[in-house]
Amino acid sequence: MFEQTFRNIDDVLWKEAGCATELDYTEQTSWMLFLKYLDDLEFERAQEAELVGKSYPFIIDEAYRWSAWAAPKTADGQFDHDTALTGADLIDFVNDELFPYMQGFRDRATGPDTIEYKIGEIFSEIRNKFSSGYSLRDALELIDGLSFRSQKEKHELSHLYEAKIRNMGNAGRNGGEYYTPRPLIRAMIQVVKPRIGERIYDAAAGSAGFLCEAHDYLRYGPDGQGDGQRDGNPLSTRDLEILQTRTFYAKEKKSLPYVIGIMNMILHGIEAPNVVHTNSLTENLSDIQEKDRFDVILANPPFGGKERKEVQQNFPIKTGETAFLFLQHFIKSLKAGGRAAIVIKNTFLSNSDNASRALRKELLQSCNLHTVLDCPGGTFLGAGVKTVVLFFEKGAPTRRIWYYQLDPGRSLGKTNPLNDNDLKDFVARQAGFEDSENAWTVDVKDIDPDSVDLSVKNPNKAEAAPLRDPEVIINEIETLDRESEEILEGIRGMLL
Repeated sequence: MFEQTFRNIDDVLWKEAGCATELDYTEQTSWMLFLKYLDDLEFERAQEAELVGKSYPFIIDEAYRWSAWAAPKTADGQFDHDTALTGADLIDFVNDELFPYMQGFRDRATGPDTIEYKIGEIFSEIRNKFSSGYSLRDALELIDGLSFRSQKEKHELSHLYEAKIRNMGNAGRNGGEYYTPRPLIRAMIQVVKPRIGERIYDAAAGSAGFLCEAHDYLRYGPDGQGDGQRDGNPLSTRDLEILQTRTFYAKEKKSLPYVIGIMNMILHGIEAPNVVHTNSLTENLSDIQEKDRFDVILANPPFGGKERKEVQQNFPIKTGETAFLFLQHFIKSLKAGGRAAIVIKNTFLSNSDNASRALRKELLQSCNLHTVLDCPGGTFLGAGVKTVVLFFEKGAPTRRIWYYQLDPGRSLGKTNPLNDNDLKDFVARQAGFEDSENAWTVDVKDIDPDSVDLSVKNPNKAEAAPLRDPEVIINEIETLDRESEEILEGIRGMLL
């Protein structure tokens, strides 16, 4: 039922002149879903307070509650067509009254870690793109048919929302950078094995896929079907409170993924996500203190971007490559003994420029880079570049690196994406660093100290240049075009 509702909402948005892309669809669905979620949450809390003879202090004033303006009901629970705003009246209310009221929460909130602050942040970053009050009325009535009253309903809605984010990524261009294949994320988490009580961080959160999957791993167990355990026992009330408030931390630079990330975390059960809207790279590495460090870092930082000179000054190894700056940020942000799994372009392993070599040396000396997962072309839909995942621990130098060359036995693409079964062998063998035809170990003493070349060279297979899938070639051309556009934009920005 929920799936059909989402399709119907997309149909309404498709007819709207202001909504032209999957990104627009997801953004507009997000703010409506958020307000419906808030209304259901407040209704639930009011009922709980009433059962113990207390009154509940509503966050949202009555006139701005979903049940007042979006879906007013008659005494018998039917939709009240007589009082419901529509047409120009509805658009005027949303643009001139509702959004300004919601934006004001950022100033009225007691702190940035409150749900009130998140309300203000979200509505300060997006705008209503509906121009027709009749289309908006149709969308609101469809959203009202969704319910957040039970955990089962929230779980189903979270899966549907993930599908929207995936479609947004598959649409290409900048949407793709918000979406990392969930099977890959789950494999990364199974290797890193986060525990209740540890702080988990992503400084380039996008749609918060890493944190959502880490939450599900801890809350529902590795298979996502049961309940999480701590020291062999079911999670306590205190464990669940720690999961809610002191486990997941994120930063995101761009407005749309920031909003989508918050909504995604909420749908996965985290009521007031610790997501900060900021560019992590503007923070000087020398300012990061012990209190700012984390136990686990999971991330897929954007690659291909170019950072300005003033941003590069925050880092000891100067480079314009965004992903390389993020890697320095992650190394510095890990606690001693902390674990990380980071997606990065495979060219990082062999680039001969000074910055790349210096960064590889830093990684090997300050961390134990114990595993490199080599991902096949097509892993990231809409991106032609090849990637690897770096798994490392902070605090001891690298002695040996275990490589695994992922080979699903087929070409990956939109109709044949990466799945969990593709990664089972990797996860199983990684637990014991077990070599095979696709896995081998390299002693750090055998790595050239000058080039520090860490590139993937499977000694068990003859090197042959495989024929690439046409879709991968087209995606790579698009990626190069996009990188060229970003470089030109950066040059224009410096000239202005």
